[in-house]
Amino acid sequence: MPLHCGRFELSLERPLVMGVVNTTPDSFSDGGRFLDPAAAIAHGLRLVAEGADILDIGGESTRPGSAEVPVAEEIARIVPVLEGLAGVGRPLSVDTRKPEVMRAALGAGADMINDINGLQAPGAVQAVAGSRAGLCVMHMQGQPLDMQQAPFYREVVAEIRQFLDNRVASLVAAGVARERIVLDPGIGFGKTVEHNIELLRRLPELAVDGLPVLVGVSRKSLVGVLTGAPVGERLAGSLAAALAAVWRGAAIVRVHDVKATCDALAVWRALSKE
Repeated sequence: MPLHCGRFELSLERPLVMGVVNTTPDSFSDGGRFLDPAAAIAHGLRLVAEGADILDIGGESTRPGSAEVPVAEEIARIVPVLEGLAGVGRPLSVDTRKPEVMRAALGAGADMINDINGLQAPGAVQAVAGSRAGLCVMHMQGQPLDMQQAPFYREVVAEIRQFLDNRVASLVAAGVARERIVLDPGIGFGKTVEHNIELLRRLPELAVDGLPVLVGVSRKSLVGVLTGAPVGERLAGSLAAALAAVWRGAAIVRVHDVKATCDALAVWRALSKE
């Protein structure tokens, strides 16, 4: 089943690579480097040249401990980048949890809304339901400001699957076609290292109704804990995590290092063919 994503229809016959474009001063991975719209646009063009299938533009850092950005400021960060990348020939995703930003992004040509809050905010479903945009529904326990203080689950995979199942039902009830929906277990968003590992090991169980699953592990603290590497030295661990996720069925991997990931996936696909 192809993924309907705004102006695009994406085949999921091979894993897709979503490249990260952060227009924020305080992202954990590249804070401030692409705050200027021209720098963010140039970075997006570079990621496409490196092989990105989708670009994910974010105007608010959601790293652990981060606070919300005002709506107007978030919109001012992302809209010029959307407009500057409109003709790049790839779907443009916007990473936001605010309905007002979703509406502005869709009005500026966004092809996907990627919501860490699973479209739970009042008005979020209504903001996106009538569009043609793809929708990435992510699980998060708590909010970025406090989500890593004491994450707790009785059975992490079952609870997150139930959450995703409920969100899909809400979207379908609002008239959203299943072909527009992607699921994300939210690695690192209100989870311990053990929770994250369990989710990745049992990833196929999270594909509610066979919907595609997106995984974002790139440069995250899970990789840092497992390798002991600081953020700037987590490429090898991030590639291993991406390949492991794809092996377990991830349809999309969200990454910072697009060329390296595309190269790793090309080799993996060649060697894994029957």
